[in-house]
Amino acid sequence: MLSSVVIEQSAQGNVTRDMYIAFLSQAFYHVSHTVPLLMSAGSRLPAEKEWLRAALAEYIEEEYGHHEWILNDIRACGGDAEAVRNGAPGRAIELMLAYLYYRIERVNPLCIFGMVHVLEGTSVNIATPIAESLQHALKLSEEATTYLRSHGALDLEHLKFFASLMDKVTDARDQQDIVHTANVVYALYGDMLRALAEVPDGTAQ
Repeated sequence: MLSSVVIEQSAQGNVTRDMYIAFLSQAFYHVSHTVPLLMSAGSRLPAEKEWLRAALAEYIEEEYGHHEWILNDIRACGGDAEAVRNGAPGRAIELMLAYLYYRIERVNPLCIFGMVHVLEGTSVNIATPIAESLQHALKLSEEATTYLRSHGALDLEHLKFFASLMDKVTDARDQQDIVHTANVVYALYGDMLRALAEVPDGTAQ
């Protein structure tokens, strides 16, 4: 995923406003499902994993409403936020969401943590520097990069919390399910990023 061309282009400020809006659009579609996915996972945990349900409730409180931040960024970039709200995700994000609902509902609710690992771990490493690069290159206001900035260095505490939870997951099957889910989400998220670079007008497919 990190080898995708658009990551390198973004770090160098070599992206268009349309590409950035296309990225935000795809981010909106998956972030708008974060709380529903967390709720689905929490509702399926057995009683002996009540400690994980409490953690998911904390995640829900932290994540609620973040999709609206993304729409605000799109507006600040001059994009049509309402068209995005009423639109549909590209193929990679559509498949990622379908896969996550399937894994949580039919395989193991702990698969939700595969998604958490990918999105929080990735954002800590790259979101803040890319936000700064994009803001400079595209001459954007800070109001246009709130999603990336809020999910950058500020997610370090979230990542420590996540690591402490995963240290307590000792069942080998649960561990395998989480890792497998993370690997598939990495691949699909990478597909979304590659689509941004491959389509001339920056519209993800």
